[in-house]
Amino acid sequence: MPIDNDIALRPRFKIELDRNNQSILEDFEVLKSKQSDFIVTRLDNHVFIKFPKEKQHFWSPQLHLEIDEIDTNSSLLHGLFGPNPTVWTMFMFFHFIVAGLFIAFGIWAYTNSSLDKSYAIQVSLMLLMVLIWIVLYFAGSIGKASSKSEMRALHDFMNRVIKIEKAPQS
Repeated sequence: MPIDNDIALRPRFKIELDRNNQSILEDFEVLKSKQSDFIVTRLDNHVFIKFPKEKQHFWSPQLHLEIDEIDTNSSLLHGLFGPNPTVWTMFMFFHFIVAGLFIAFGIWAYTNSSLDKSYAIQVSLMLLMVLIWIVLYFAGSIGKASSKSEMRALHDFMNRVIKIEKAPQS
């Protein structure tokens, strides 16, 4: 599983299982009430695993699993690690605002250039938007890095439920 991937802010993985998807989903349902380390929520063939409120912090990850049936004896599990959806939405909103302002300043700079006026301020603001975007990216990366142990805990819990032995670490 590519948890250590430095580029992806929301690591994904895929596992083919030799079990029916309904039996796996039922295992998550059973464990939902038998343990208190994680909050397990199921909606159709989607399972969301996250930490209880008292253990969460701003960067706490959650694991979204989609378990699709391939045939009667096998299924395909798609996993996606990500921050709380509210945090992710906020980050995407900031990225959208920065991109929109970059384009607006670019149009303003082009207009001033066409009118033979100074456009140094607009280009400076465009460079500031690039700098802000880089800061946003590294803030997300730092958040992901600070949550690696929690991501491993979520992944280990998922493996216990679907009965996959942990691969030896090298």
